[in-house]
Amino acid sequence: MRVCFDTFGCRLNTAEALQMEASFLARGWEVVENHKDADMIVVRGCSVTARAQRDCEKLIEHIRMRYPNKRLVVTGCLKEKRNEHWLADLAPATPERTARAYLKVQDGCACNCTFCIVPQFRGKPVSRDLDGVLDDAKRFIEAGYREIVVTGCNLSCYSSGGTSLAGLVSALAALDRSCRIRLGSIEPMPCVKDVAMAMAENENVCRFLHLAIQSGAPKVLSAMRRPYTIRDVNEIVALALSKMPLLAIGCDLMTGFPGETDLDHLSTKTLFSRIPISKAHIFPYSERPGTVAAMLPDALPREIRKGRARELAAIADDNRSKFAKRFIGKTVEIVVEDDATLGGWTGEYLWCTAQNVNALRSKSRRKELVRMVVTKTKGHQLFGVEVR
Repeated sequence: MRVCFDTFGCRLNTAEALQMEASFLARGWEVVENHKDADMIVVRGCSVTARAQRDCEKLIEHIRMRYPNKRLVVTGCLKEKRNEHWLADLAPATPERTARAYLKVQDGCACNCTFCIVPQFRGKPVSRDLDGVLDDAKRFIEAGYREIVVTGCNLSCYSSGGTSLAGLVSALAALDRSCRIRLGSIEPMPCVKDVAMAMAENENVCRFLHLAIQSGAPKVLSAMRRPYTIRDVNEIVALALSKMPLLAIGCDLMTGFPGETDLDHLSTKTLFSRIPISKAHIFPYSERPGTVAAMLPDALPREIRKGRARELAAIADDNRSKFAKRFIGKTVEIVVEDDATLGGWTGEYLWCTAQNVNALRSKSRRKELVRMVVTKTKGHQLFGVEVR
């Protein structure tokens, strides 16, 4: 039997999809790339934005019309799900299709932000047992992975038997110092200060802290019902940078939330002068039916939302290129993803390619940890020479 996967959305969706692929493989299925070759098609959807949901629904409708006799499974963050019982008895297995392993440790969220529909699909926070998480991490390490990406719906909520996210980070890092640990997006709640300290104390934890900030305007954060303040964000970043000066700061930012004024937008822009943000996911606000925000007054025209997003994206891109230049002459470490160019992501989430690739080598180096001295940059891409 053959199965094909289509995955939309965040790292959590990616982690779940990869685990699902591995489980199908363990049961003797063949994973194929094209719908026409598959006996079953699995769509893992996303409804975080209207565009994401629209793209998912268009693909599902296309599959239904083009392949009416194929078994279709719809799962993930979508209201309409079909035939999920086909997935219930899949045995856990180790994915082999990626250079980095994705480890889901938590699901669900209780924040009830006014713009977010995800809790309707994911439910309340549920954390995996610490021992089970560590067992899965050991399997990944035994399978040759040298980077484990920790994912969850709201990682800041992780808690198992008194172990918080900070404790989990330290426990994962201690399993094998030759394996990197990377954290996915985190809500910038006060507990993240402990996470930053755990990162600083463990050299094999990637120096990348991605905070779902959403806005730099206190009034907008209050309207969004976000569980933190801009002061919290500033304190987390200040502490983290005091311990790790070359830490990469990532963020999510939303533009054009209902009632957002020019002054509010300016407050968000000033984040880039106050915080050295090196990787930003910026998107215009999108109404999600069933959320509080969809009913708020003072909705902004879509062109204003998009224009503000483009403005912030241009600033973020320039910041990222400046951040990359700070690594010229320094040694970085990558996990090889592109075997042809010996390319991969650094711990700071910058793509680095080797300038001294041996094209005649007989052995694949995918998944390996490789150290490089950075010799130049192009935009936010690094180029380096491998060092042994």
